[in-house]
Amino acid sequence: MPYRPLVFVLCLLPVAVAAQVTSTGDYLSRMDADGDGKISLIEYQDWLSYAFDAMDANHDGVLDAGEQPPGRRGHLALTREQHRTTLAERFGKQDRNRDGWLDARELASPPQ
Repeated sequence: MPYRPLVFVLCLLPVAVAAQVTSTGDYLSRMDADGDGKISLIEYQDWLSYAFDAMDANHDGVLDAGEQPPGRRGHLALTREQHRTTLAERFGKQDRNRDGWLDARELASPPQ
């Protein structure tokens, strides 16, 4: 998939910004918008999409070449929908028990 390197960068940005997070439980609590102790697909996508939104300077829902990080410029444009679809795929890989939610253990483990 041609968007993986950019999505990887976008997914790392929340980790860098949330440097005060010291454990998976802290990370889970920040992502868990409704406070139910588990992460839904929407919560996962929303949390990991804020970097995309920050880079989308003209707020058109597309990262064109000029809005992409150095080293990615000149690559195909990436839509917010494509980004969220990739996140949904990653969520599915992390949801090991296939219950539609990520708990702290699943959130801490890499997608497979």
